Amino acid sequence: MIEQITVFLENKEGRLTALCKTLGDAGINMHALTVADTADFGLVRIIADDPQRAVDVLQTAGYRAALTKVAAIQVPNEPGGLARLLETLDSLDVNIEYGYCFSMGADFSVDVLKVHHSGEVVSAIEAAGFRVLTNEDICA
Repeated sequence: MIEQITVFLENKEGRLTALCKTLGDAGINMHALTVADTADFGLVRIIADDPQRAVDVLQTAGYRAALTKVAAIQVPNEPGGLARLLETLDSLDVNIEYGYCFSMGADFSVDVLKVHHSGEVVSAIEAAGFRVLTNEDICA
């Protein structure tokens, strides 16, 4: 399991740039970022090397930011790799609230999933042969 930073961000020109600059100026390195938008607000999800400090910096700068526990699962970077993980989750009747992926080189990708009952799910995912990552695994 990892800690992901979730930021509610006004859907306005320059706001994402300002958010990234705020973290960069504080010496916080982002390893993944995804944005989902609506007409008025965006939901930014970030994996960073120091999540708690990132939230503190963002809140001090006036952003609405929080930490969320999510599962980061190492998946072979090959056709069907994600499908095998999702089949495993389906067989466990796991509901996925949201997810996104990013690559960590030629050999594997990371699938970040928000799931319910994450402790039970992590054990089952590992028993199925997948590796559940920590922030240190991603940000090393």
